[in-house]
Amino acid sequence: MKTLRPWLIVAGLFAMALLTIVDRVAMSASKAGVARELALDDRRFGFVFAAFSVGYALLQVPSGRLADRFGARRFLAVIVAAWSVFTTATAVVGSLGWLLLVRLLFGAAEAGAFPGAARAIYSWVSAGQRGFAQGLLMAGSRLGAALGLALTSYAMAWVGWHGTFHVLGAVGLVWAVAWFILYRDGTGGVALAEEPGAFEWRWLATANSAYILGQYFCSNFTFYLAVNWLLPYLQNRYGLGTAEAGTYASVPLYFGMAANWVSGGVGDALYRRGHRRLARALPAACGFGLACGAVLLAAQAETIGTAVVFFGLATFGADLALSPSWAVCADIAGPHTGTFSGAMNMAGNVGALVSSLAFPYLAAWTGNPKTYFYLVAVLNVAGLYCWTRIRPGALLARPDTMEVSA
Repeated sequence: MKTLRPWLIVAGLFAMALLTIVDRVAMSASKAGVARELALDDRRFGFVFAAFSVGYALLQVPSGRLADRFGARRFLAVIVAAWSVFTTATAVVGSLGWLLLVRLLFGAAEAGAFPGAARAIYSWVSAGQRGFAQGLLMAGSRLGAALGLALTSYAMAWVGWHGTFHVLGAVGLVWAVAWFILYRDGTGGVALAEEPGAFEWRWLATANSAYILGQYFCSNFTFYLAVNWLLPYLQNRYGLGTAEAGTYASVPLYFGMAANWVSGGVGDALYRRGHRRLARALPAACGFGLACGAVLLAAQAETIGTAVVFFGLATFGADLALSPSWAVCADIAGPHTGTFSGAMNMAGNVGALVSSLAFPYLAAWTGNPKTYFYLVAVLNVAGLYCWTRIRPGALLARPDTMEVSA
C-alpha cells in the first residue's frame, strides 16, 4: 500500500486536472450561445478568454506559495470549491461586465491547481518517477480539454449553456470534498517534510529561470490555440456546426494527452540511466521543433481532416514540453516547488493571454488568420532554443551548481 499510495494521489490529481480543463474549455464550446445572448463579436469575446488568463496568471505565484506553506490538502480543496462556485456563477451573468468579472475570479481560483499538484507530487513521488507523474497529470488536463470540447458541445444542445455550467460546478464541489476527506499532507519518504523557508525573488532573475519561464510562455501560447480558438476557427473555416466542430477540435487534445505519456516515460527512462539533463531537454526540444513545422502545415490545410491532423501534431509537439517543464521545477526548486512552478505557470499564462487576443486581432489587422500561425511557429523556435540553455542541475539556492550527468 505504501508504494501504491503515491499513484492513488496522482490518480486524484489526474481527475482534478481533467475537471480543471473541462471547466475552462466549456467557455469555448459555449461561445456561440454566450456571444449571441450578450451580443459579442470575436474581438470582444477575446477579452472573455483573456479575463480568465489575467486572473490565472496573476495568482500563480501567490497560489504556489500558499500551497508550499499550507500543504496540498487544504489548499486544493479550497480552490477547487471556489472555482466551482464561479463556474456556476458563469451561468447567471447577464452582461459582458459581469462575465468578465466572473471569468477573472474563476481564473484566479484555478491558478493554484497545478502548482498545488506539483507540490503534492514533489512530496510523494521520487525524482526518477516525477516525469511520468507530471505526464499523467498533464494528460488529465488534455483529456479534460478533449472531452470538454466534445461533451460540453453536445450537453449544451440538450440542456443549454446555462445548465451545463451548473452541472460542472456541482461536480467540482464533489471533488473538493472527497480530496479533503481522503488526502493527507506528508511525504512518501521521498522528500523531507521541511518548511520551505523564505523564497528569494532574485532566484527568478537568473538566466536558468528566465529560460524555463520563457519556454513555457511559448508552449502555452501554442496550446491555447487549441483551447480557445480552434473550435470557432474550424467552424468558420470549414462551415461546421457547433457540435461537429467541437468533435473535430477535440482531436488535437488527444494528441496532447499522448504526448504527455510519451514525454514523461521517455524522460524518466533517461533520468534513471543518469542522463538527467537529457531527460528533461530532449523531449521538450524535439516537441518544439515538431510544433513549429506542424503549425505551418496546418495553416495551409485545405480540408478539415488534414487541418486536424496537423493541429494534432502541433499540439503533440507543444505538449512534449509539459512534463519536463514541471519536473525541472522540482529538480531545481525542491521545497519551493509550488512557488517556482507557479512563477513558470504565470509566464505560461501570460502567453495564453497574449494568444487569446492575438488570434482575433492579428486576423482583423492583416485580414488573414494565417498570420497568427506564423507567429506560433516563430515562438516554437524560441522555445527550442531555451531548452538548449536550461540546466536542471542548477539549484535555485545554488545557481552555480553543475549537472552530474548529461
